[in-house]
Amino acid sequence: MYKDYITGQTALTLNLDFTIPNNHLATVIGWFVDSIPEDVLLSGDAAKTGRPAYHPAMMLKILLFAYSRRVFSGRKIELLLAENLPMMVLAEHQQISYHTINNFRSSDHANELVKKSFLYFTNLLEAEGLINEGALFIDGTKIAADANRYTFVWRKAVEKFHEKLKGQAAELYDELIAKEVVKAMAQEQVQTSHGLTELARETEAEIEKLTAEIAQEPKVIPGGSPKKARRRGLKKLLHQLKKDYVPRMKKYEEAEKIFAGRNSYSKTDHDATFMHMKEDHMKNGQLKPGYNIQAATTDQYVVDFALYPNPTDFKTLEPFLKQMTTLDKFDQIVADAGYGSEYNYSLLEDKYSNKKYYIPYTMYEKEQTRKYKNDPTKLINWFYNEKDDYYLDQNGVKFNFKYYSQRQERLTGQVRDFKVYEADEVQLTPELEQLAKTKSGYQRHVRYNPNWQYLKEKAKAVLQSPEGRHNYSMRKYDVEPVFGHLKNVFGMRRTHLRGKKKVETDVGIAFMMMNLSKYWHRRWPKDHSFLFKNKKRQKKTIKLRVKLIVFCYLGVSFFPDTSF
Repeated sequence: MYKDYITGQTALTLNLDFTIPNNHLATVIGWFVDSIPEDVLLSGDAAKTGRPAYHPAMMLKILLFAYSRRVFSGRKIELLLAENLPMMVLAEHQQISYHTINNFRSSDHANELVKKSFLYFTNLLEAEGLINEGALFIDGTKIAADANRYTFVWRKAVEKFHEKLKGQAAELYDELIAKEVVKAMAQEQVQTSHGLTELARETEAEIEKLTAEIAQEPKVIPGGSPKKARRRGLKKLLHQLKKDYVPRMKKYEEAEKIFAGRNSYSKTDHDATFMHMKEDHMKNGQLKPGYNIQAATTDQYVVDFALYPNPTDFKTLEPFLKQMTTLDKFDQIVADAGYGSEYNYSLLEDKYSNKKYYIPYTMYEKEQTRKYKNDPTKLINWFYNEKDDYYLDQNGVKFNFKYYSQRQERLTGQVRDFKVYEADEVQLTPELEQLAKTKSGYQRHVRYNPNWQYLKEKAKAVLQSPEGRHNYSMRKYDVEPVFGHLKNVFGMRRTHLRGKKKVETDVGIAFMMMNLSKYWHRRWPKDHSFLFKNKKRQKKTIKLRVKLIVFCYLGVSFFPDTSF
């Protein structure tokens, strides 16, 4: 038996059920966004005139739900608003243009709203006891920017050609001075776009002056007019200034401002830096434009995040902790060896002494191996006489303390103190005296950093304690899966906006959507019948279905007085 199916049947269906289940993700999103205070949601600089803007709470709701469905395009989000019931409910059945959606997502207010929403979500986790033993897990990942692949600008190349252009500008200036065309100017000013523009202006004024003088000369001058010859030479120099030197100088100066300490940037997205990505499809180590995302998690919930242009992690710990608004809720900081450096250890000891940290240094795992512990060439395995302050290497060569030295790190600016030990020229045997020298005939030296060694020993003791082993082992299944879910489960392998602030908003919406989705799966009950004390009192949705069927047989209608 089959249901009736008649070709040509016309049905008019009226469905008055426009609700979504109480345990739906859209309900959780709406409940969380509505919990944010009104003064935070609303922007203080909203327009007072013109057509009223859509409420930021509604815009944030539809963006969070669209990202949960792996829809990131403004046009596709607009389409969801017309076809998807939860989106209709969140938007209160309003049709919002993709222009409005993209403008809100790119605004500064959206950036501030998304960043502040993590504070309220962390308060929610704290209220429900979901903060994982007071531990904050920090890690970073790289994500490709929405920029073209071959739009790189390298700082070394810019600096090289900029210096070359400065030399050419100085030579041109000397030529103009020799011809008495321009006034004297400082060399530093000449080697700028403003100085070159001034040279071009003065040269052009001289050419206009010569043109006026040439007009007063007789038409025929034996041997040619010297003023015309001078004007031809100045026109050539003016063309070189306007068409070559000034535009290039402006381009190089602008590029050096954009670099801001970086080694590269993309012409498509100036805030993106070229770096190695894990997704290397060509297997050739090609650099791609991207961002370094730093995230802090607890129980796989992202409580804060930030974007940085540098590809390495150890430089990001200080600014990341400094900008965190929820750091006071945690008393333990856990991170991997990418953050373990003398600078970061000293920072945690000085500024965050009230917090425990579990961060291994780069060589921590290797130093635990039997091979490293039995390696006689390592300074840590040499015999040390603390009383007389000298070392003996594996061959018996004696190294006495020589002097103190300092070294300033280029990346961090930190000044590191070293003790330098030098092999004695007089050893017990001639063989040892020969071993005390390098191949070039100089005395051998070894460097020892007491502060770094102290910090390493302290970090090692903490990590090898039962509490340290437990906390550091949790890092593997707390923070690392978050990036896997972001890229593989929710499909965000590349940013969808350009510019650091806009990308920050884009990534923040994705992280908050992941938080709410995880919170929904873990805490929000699938069976919402408990919300009603008595099942008999449950609200019953009224559905009205009306079908109007019109049959037509061979042009004969049931309504003879009506023509179709």
